[in-house]
Amino acid sequence: RGEDAIKKVREIAGATNPEEADSTTVRGAYGRITTKGVFENVVHASSSTDDAEREIKLWFHPDEIVVDLYPTKVISREKHDERVWA
Repeated sequence: RGEDAIKKVREIAGATNPEEADSTTVRGAYGRITTKGVFENVVHASSSTDDAEREIKLWFHPDEIVVDLYPTKVISREKHDERVWA
């Protein structure tokens, strides 16, 4: 959230390939490549606001986000109401 937030978070995260990431970044300090060649870069950073919205809605329920980022609606499911992404 805020000016250049995605760019700043991606700088802190470091290069996707942990071997190319600066050692002062999260991926550079904690990431690795397995013996099978799989990148384990320990953190994800969306590349655009559209990707961020899609990924947040994929992995989080609206009530798990502490600010109202995107529109929601209340729906009835069986015997209770639930807030979901609109």
